[in-house]
Amino acid sequence: MIGRGALISAFHASDSISEIVELMRKYSNVPMSFADACLLRMTEILPDPLLLTTDSDFIVYRRHGRKIVPTAMPQD
Repeated sequence: MIGRGALISAFHASDSISEIVELMRKYSNVPMSFADACLLRMTEILPDPLLLTTDSDFIVYRRHGRKIVPTAMPQD
């Protein structure tokens, strides 16, 4: 789909690299992966995000320093 141009990502990590690196530093004790940092950064950029995930680390992470990350996680 990506190769055909049917799926386009509006997020470019290079535009937010300093914020991504800072998030990875802040959550180094978890530790936060590059992918998680990108997802968290996307929730900071979007006006009304909802992150679909199975990763419970997003319960710990905070948007803009203090705000809970809006997530939808499957129930066990």
